[in-house]
Amino acid sequence: MDKKRKITVAVTGLNAVDSPGPGIAVIRGVRDGKDYEVHIIGLSYESLEPGIYMEGMADKTYQIPYPSAGSEALLNRLEYIQEKEKIDVLIPNFDAELYNFIKLSPKLREMGIETFLPTAEQFEARDKVNLFAFCSKNNFYVPRDKTIYSTSELPGLVKEFGYPLVVKGKYYEASICQTLEQAQKAFHKLEAKWGLPIIVQEFITGTEINIAALGDGTGTTISAVPMRKLFITDKGKAWAGVTLEDQSLVDLAKKFIKVTKWKGGFELEVMRTVDGKPYIMEINPRFPAWIYLTVGAGQNQPEALVKMALGQKVKPYDKYEVGKVFIRYSWDMIIDIAQFQQVSAFGEN
Repeated sequence: MDKKRKITVAVTGLNAVDSPGPGIAVIRGVRDGKDYEVHIIGLSYESLEPGIYMEGMADKTYQIPYPSAGSEALLNRLEYIQEKEKIDVLIPNFDAELYNFIKLSPKLREMGIETFLPTAEQFEARDKVNLFAFCSKNNFYVPRDKTIYSTSELPGLVKEFGYPLVVKGKYYEASICQTLEQAQKAFHKLEAKWGLPIIVQEFITGTEINIAALGDGTGTTISAVPMRKLFITDKGKAWAGVTLEDQSLVDLAKKFIKVTKWKGGFELEVMRTVDGKPYIMEINPRFPAWIYLTVGAGQNQPEALVKMALGQKVKPYDKYEVGKVFIRYSWDMIIDIAQFQQVSAFGEN
């Protein structure tokens, strides 16, 4: 890549709230890149997403239609944005939007927009409803689970798995339930928010660990950084975490990438039991919200993804700094109501 080549990168996930999207952390990583001068386009869904208004993050923002509007509506909006901005690389950061972006990636390339995403087959294989079958097939430790469509199926799972039960939405959120009533309540809450099916998983006791990793699409691991949560919110999100020195966790990510030939970023949510077994609880098909910790530890995954999206060969990272800690914080921004009205009325800022 030419030194300080100018590129335009579009990023979703600007909702830097108590359950944050990865967008702001991804933008920070991309801006920290040394090889290019970057212009950032923020893509938002809501007019109050904090990333729209944060100074030094997105140079320009546009609202895009919700994933439920379908790929055609998204394509029409991106065609309008592309005419104005000439985007080089687009990085989606939400599970629910990935299907549309994966489907549109050939058309986006024709428009001059590169992505670096898993295939539809890779995306489906690690889905929560397919996780047990995928892990069993490939010899990963995984909790037993069941995909259900009615609360009438819960009593049978109580007998099979015992308490506590983990009740999960198909995209996000999970509740640990100690009674049938709690499980029924969690079912209805998640159904209302994310729709059916609901996944019920057996509870595994251990130490919760997350691994952020990046695959090149051929089976090679470009980066893998494990992290242990130091502070967890009531929504189960990491508010602080520290990088770990553990080759077995790096090897777990490498095995996943080798088996799937994963293309792009992802996160392994792992529960390591007392006897050291790493149970895969979830596989998130995009960068996690804490991805900037990989930058701080010496492996800039967002920068590496942009380079690969642009066709550049990227050498795998071979080390990272252990004991690097991230601590998230809240910050009150003051903006003029005119900015909010501009976004609400015109979908741009």
